[in-house]
Amino acid sequence: MASDPLIYASYAAIAAVWTASQFILIPYVVHLLVLVMAILYVACHGSLMLREELPKEGEEGYDPDAVGVETLKKEDAMQFPIMGSMSLFGLYLAFKFLGQDFVNLLIGGYFAAVGCGALTLTIAPLLEPVVPKSLTENKLGFKKKVSHPLPEWILPKDLELGITFSSLDLISFLAASAIVAMYFQKKYWALNNVLGICFCLQGIERLSLGTYKIGAILLVGLFFYDIFWVFGTDVMVTVAKNLDGPIKLLFPRSLVPNEETGKIELSLLGLGDIVIPGFFLALLLRFDATNAKMPTNKVNIFEPFPKPYFYSAMIAYFLGLATTLFVMIQFQAAQPALLYLVPACLGSSFLCAVMRGEVSELLAYSEEEEEEEEEEVTAETISAAVAAAADTSGDEDEEGDDEEEAVSPLEEEEAPAKEESEEEEEEEEEEAEVDLEEYEEEDENEAEEEEDQADNNDDDDDDEGPGDSDDDDENDDGEDDDNDDEEQEDEDQEDEEQAKQNDDDDDDDDDDD
Repeated sequence: MASDPLIYASYAAIAAVWTASQFILIPYVVHLLVLVMAILYVACHGSLMLREELPKEGEEGYDPDAVGVETLKKEDAMQFPIMGSMSLFGLYLAFKFLGQDFVNLLIGGYFAAVGCGALTLTIAPLLEPVVPKSLTENKLGFKKKVSHPLPEWILPKDLELGITFSSLDLISFLAASAIVAMYFQKKYWALNNVLGICFCLQGIERLSLGTYKIGAILLVGLFFYDIFWVFGTDVMVTVAKNLDGPIKLLFPRSLVPNEETGKIELSLLGLGDIVIPGFFLALLLRFDATNAKMPTNKVNIFEPFPKPYFYSAMIAYFLGLATTLFVMIQFQAAQPALLYLVPACLGSSFLCAVMRGEVSELLAYSEEEEEEEEEEVTAETISAAVAAAADTSGDEDEEGDDEEEAVSPLEEEEAPAKEESEEEEEEEEEEAEVDLEEYEEEDENEAEEEEDQADNNDDDDDDEGPGDSDDDDENDDGEDDDNDDEEQEDEDQEDEEQAKQNDDDDDDDDDDD
C-alpha cells in the first residue's frame, strides 16, 4: 500500500535535528523552521485518528474504556484569551512577589506529571511495531467501584476507580520517568525540547477545534491577546524568560557557554505559537480527508490523499513564521508570532476555498459529535412519536373514535404559538364566511327582484288587446284610474258620434220627404 513519504521524512528530521544540534551549531533560524515544520506535519497527520469511528456497544472491538474526542466548544474558544490572560498575569505576579525559585518549584511538579504522561503516549506507539505482541495484548491493572453519599441528581452512578495498561505502556512510562528526572536534575535545553515536542504532538493529535468557525474565533482572539501582552506590556517576555519549564522550544545560538553566566545563549519559541495554529492546520487536514472520502472505520495516517487546504496553510504558516524571525532580527525586539501566523493561516485557507468554490462546505464542516448525536436522538424521538401517532390513529379509526394527534417533545415547545396561529386563522375564516353569506343574501334578493319584475312584464303582455293599454297589476292605483277615464271618454265620444250620425240620417230622410 502506498504511503506518504513526508511523514517518515518529518520523523527523521525531528530526530536528526535534535541530535545534530547538540554537536553542530545549526543556524537557529534554520533549526527553528525545520523542527517546527516537521512537528506540525507529524502531529497533524496523527490527528487523522480523530476521524476514526469507535465501535459501539455490541459491535466487535468495543472498548468501554475508550476515550472520546476532545472537542473545543464555541464558548471555550471565546473565553480562551480571557482565561489565558488571567493565567499569564497570575504567573507574572507570582514571579514578582513570590520569587522565581519558589514558583518554578511548584510548577515543576505539575510539568513532571504531565511530561511523564505525554512522553509515555509518544514512546509507546513508536515501540509497538518492534516489540512482541504479548507486550501489547496482555493488560494489567485494576478496577473498583466506590459508593458515594451524594444524591443521585448530583452523581447518579458510583465512582469507578482504576487503571488499565499493557506491559508496553509500563515500559514506556518507566523510560519517560527517567527522561523527566534527568531534565529536572540537569535542566538541559535538549531534554526541554524533548518534553516540548511531546507536548506539541499529543496536544495537536488529541484535540479538535470542532468547526472552521470555532478555529477562526480562537485564532482571532489569540491574535489580539498576543499583540497586547507582547507590545503593550512586558508580562509575556518576563514570564517566558523566568519560567523554567518545558513551555517553549530552545534553539542554541552558540555551543560555547558565556564566560559570565556559564550558560549558552538560546533563542526561544513558545509552544503556543506551534500548538494553536497546529489545531487549525490539523482541522484543515481532516477536512481534506473528508473531501477525499477517506475511510473512517480503519484510519491509516500514512495513506496519501489530496491535501490542498493543508498544504496551502502549511506554506502560509512557514512564510508567517519566517516573517516573524526576520522582523525580530531586523528590529532586535521580541515579536508576537501570532501577529503574522493568524492572518497567514486564515487567509490561505479561505483563499483556497474561494478558488475551489468550496466556501460553504468549509464553513459548514463540523466535528462536533455531541451535537450530531443529539440531532440523531431528536430525529429518532420524532420518528418514534410519529409512528406511535400513526398506530394510535389507526386503532381509533377502527373503533370509530376521533383521531388524536401525537405530539413529539420537540413539537410541544411550538404548541402555544401554533394554537394562537390556528385561532387567528379560524377567526379570519369565520369573518370570511360571514361576508360570503351576506354577499350571497344580497345576490339572492337582487335575483328575486329581477324574477318578480320579469313576471310582471309577462302579465302586462298577456293583458294587452284592442283599445287596451293596462299596465302591470303592481302599478299604483292612480295609473289604473287614468286608464279607466280614458276608456270612458272614448266610449262617450263614440256615443256622441253615433248620435250625431243618427241625427244626420234623420235630416236626410226629412229632405227626401
